[in-house]
Amino acid sequence: MATLTPAGFNSTKKKKNSFSEGQRLAKLKSYKKQAKRKKIKLQELTMFTQQLSSMLEAGLPLVSALEALEEQTENPVFQMIIHNVRNDVSSGKSFSESCAAYPRAFPNLFVSMVEAGEASGGLAEILEKTSVYFEKSVKLYKQVKGAMTYPIAVIGLAVSLVTVLLIFVIPVFSEMFSSFGQELPKPTQILIDLSEFLRSYIIFIIIGIVLFISLFKRIVATPKGRRMKDQVILKIPVIGELNRKVCLSRFCRTYAILMRSGVPILSTLEILRKASGNTYVELACREISKQISQGGQVSDVLATNRYFPPMIKHMARAGEQTGNIDGMLVKVADFYDGEIDTLVAALTSLMEPLLICFLGIVIGGIVMAMFLPIFQLSSVVG
Repeated sequence: MATLTPAGFNSTKKKKNSFSEGQRLAKLKSYKKQAKRKKIKLQELTMFTQQLSSMLEAGLPLVSALEALEEQTENPVFQMIIHNVRNDVSSGKSFSESCAAYPRAFPNLFVSMVEAGEASGGLAEILEKTSVYFEKSVKLYKQVKGAMTYPIAVIGLAVSLVTVLLIFVIPVFSEMFSSFGQELPKPTQILIDLSEFLRSYIIFIIIGIVLFISLFKRIVATPKGRRMKDQVILKIPVIGELNRKVCLSRFCRTYAILMRSGVPILSTLEILRKASGNTYVELACREISKQISQGGQVSDVLATNRYFPPMIKHMARAGEQTGNIDGMLVKVADFYDGEIDTLVAALTSLMEPLLICFLGIVIGGIVMAMFLPIFQLSSVVG
């Protein structure tokens, strides 16, 4: 069972004295199974890359650096992955080959960068560039996530509140109004009918929502569904432009970092295609690969692709003429990062009053509809 016991688990053994040896080994086996299929967060991979680069830069051997990282990693699944990679490297495999066995933990970009570092003999320097790229990606992800979290949370709260009112509160008023024996105002009657419908079919509605989400995920997983999703997102005001700038920034920065690290152009485009998550960028990468194979240039494709704005086309052409296309694309990525900051700030400031108005209209409308009969009590009862 020695192969199942990474050094990091031994270091935390004192914290798990309440577990028996059998339970501990069962956990280790579970982590070993998860190692192949569990995705590691980009933030954890960023920290791993930064620390590994610093240790290699200080002159520590790769195996010793991996052992140290294994001991200090808190995620037990990632700890198991590092342990297995260290064993593979110790047995004679290359670091890139060992990492490639765990695609859910180490993406293609990371593996390709490691391959380039091993080929050039500058693994520490390449890992430092990779960690900077990952840092910027994490920052970008947090910005977009932060902009979306607030409106989603408020809308979710509003839906929950309205559902509670319709199922539990409105029926109480409905029973009281039924004793009047007169026709209720139209808004009140609509609200009571909606409440009765929701109470009668709530189970079917929940099942329908679950089935719809499941069907939507399956459709989006298909090439045609992904293309339709990207087309719809692009047409949404503000959100579409934000999504486009995020994709363009990621495209430019990934292209630049891979080219600067010595990754071949066709391999770079293949990695970009797989990592983009956007069908427009995927199509552009395929067209660029085809153009380069025929002796063309990147700017030739970007010039005819409507998804890429004129600035990228001109910067790419200028970079090709000066032999510094990666430097030009880094500047474009920095420009779009600034644009994203501005757009996210504007979106956040715009969302707050819009959501307050939305909540006021929805909740206020329900309250007014339920109190209309009381305001008109004399005519309803009389």
